[in-house]
Order: sequence, then structure tokens, then C-alpha cells
Amino acid sequence: MNFGILFAAKALAYPMVPAMAWWGWLLLVLGIILVILIILGFLGSKLQKKQALQREQLEQMAQTMSMIVIDKKKMRMCDANLPKVVMDQTPKRFRKAKLPFVKVKIGPKIMTLIADAKVFDIVPVKKEIKGVVSGIYLTDIKSVRGGSIPVPEKKGRKNKKEK
Repeated sequence: MNFGILFAAKALAYPMVPAMAWWGWLLLVLGIILVILIILGFLGSKLQKKQALQREQLEQMAQTMSMIVIDKKKMRMCDANLPKVVMDQTPKRFRKAKLPFVKVKIGPKIMTLIADAKVFDIVPVKKEIKGVVSGIYLTDIKSVRGGSIPVPEKKGRKNKKEK
């Protein structure tokens, strides 16, 4: 039996891969990181355009209303007594997330509104305000009856040391 032919056949079936130098591995990793960054940049710009379009639609539907704030708290959507239509349109992953809700009285109706994060901190409880409402979203406060709009305290190291 000719062993030379047998070893040559095995060498063709399983070719040996030469070991890469350290700089080859470095180039491979940098190439993968570059591809990931390009993909993330593309997706980020796409999401920014979508958010800008939604913000523009909210501003078009905005109305200034006078309302009395009854209560404000952060809770889950399923606990907020929102209409069934709203709950059906909301994706399931957002139903369990805690959102800032403001319970207000607009005219004879008591409604639950979702507040913007920056507005939620400055909404005074049990006071009459003029707010900008877009659908079920409270997006801004124009004025507070009997005073000025309260400025929220900045949370930082200096305020913690003083207390």
C-alpha cells in the first residue's frame, strides 16, 4: 500500500489553516466593530426621523386647556384606568412599564393623562393650571393659577450635602 497517496488525500480533505498573526486578529476585530457602528448609526438616524415626525404630529394636535390637577403618580398603564381603545393600541411590552400619569378635571370630566417626563416634575397637585394637551398627553404647562410655575430642584451632590 502506498502511504504517500493516502497522506496526500487526507491533506486535500483537511487543508491546514495557517495561524494568523496578532495584527490579523486585531484587524478582524476592528472590522467587526466598524460594521456594528455603521449599523447602529443607520438605525439611530432612522429612529430620530421617526421621533421627529411623531413630535410634529403631537404639536399639530395640541390644545391649551384649563384643568384642575387632582393627583399625579407613576404607575403601570393597566392600573391607570385608561380607555380600552388605548390599551389595545399599546404594544404589550409597554403595558407593564411605569409611566407618569396625571389625574385632572377638565370641565365636568375627570381624565387620566400621560405627562411628559419634564412636565411631570413641575405639575402642582390640587391647583388649577393651563396646560397643553395633545390627545391623552400633557406636553407642557403654560401657567398656574395663583402663582408661578414651580421650578424643580436639581438633584445633585450639593443639594444632598446641604440636607
